Amino acid sequence: MAGAAVRGRLSWLVAKVAEIVDENPTVRSIVLDCPGWSGHLAGQHIDIRLTAEDGYQAQRSYSISTPGDGERLTITVEIVDDGEVSPFLVEDLLVGDRIEIRGPIGGYFVWIETLANPLLLVGGGSGVAPLMAMLRTRMQSESGVPVHYLASARTVDRLIYYEELVRIAESDEDVEVVHTLTRSHPDDWKGLTRRVDRDMLTVPGFSPAEIPDVYVCGPTRFVEHVAATLVDVGHEPGRLRTERFGPSGG
Repeated sequence: MAGAAVRGRLSWLVAKVAEIVDENPTVRSIVLDCPGWSGHLAGQHIDIRLTAEDGYQAQRSYSISTPGDGERLTITVEIVDDGEVSPFLVEDLLVGDRIEIRGPIGGYFVWIETLANPLLLVGGGSGVAPLMAMLRTRMQSESGVPVHYLASARTVDRLIYYEELVRIAESDEDVEVVHTLTRSHPDDWKGLTRRVDRDMLTVPGFSPAEIPDVYVCGPTRFVEHVAATLVDVGHEPGRLRTERFGPSGG
């Protein structure tokens, strides 16, 4: 199945851009139709390869942000300053364009609906993309496991999936959604206003005693801080699944 995908054994496929959704001024979700796509698990990612007219190629990895849906998948891309791939994907790519993709990749940072433990998701910036795939998978399945979703962003205009998350939390009493802003916030902001800390990660129903499945994704320093804090409050290191990205690339 997809979870056993090995990077070196995957073939490049041609995907067509079916839809583009602007999530915020620097982030967009790109819906791809890909004939021959084998399906994927929530939390997996793909490689994207762009080829210039002179033959120069650039390749980057992006998490899939939607559940498995036949030959369709979605990635959520944040523009990276001085990046080679993300500026094109966010600013220039059009519906109907075709790009090369390879995947699915990754078997460690995945969640499947048969897992029965509470689900604790913690994301920073665009690191919420694979976590959203997990939450969306849970919502469309018959899983019903309790979910606590904590997302950190610098400012309100950097939030991703905000309106959808509000709707999910309002429609399902077993899903808690918490947002925190770390730089500035509007006067009418009702969420938290600080960096992720011990109190945010001490959540009733998702304590070490409840043995939740914990997934953390975001920039490297964010992930390291959150993981260390989770261990400090008593979570077993072996139950923490992390995925991180650095400042370079894009």
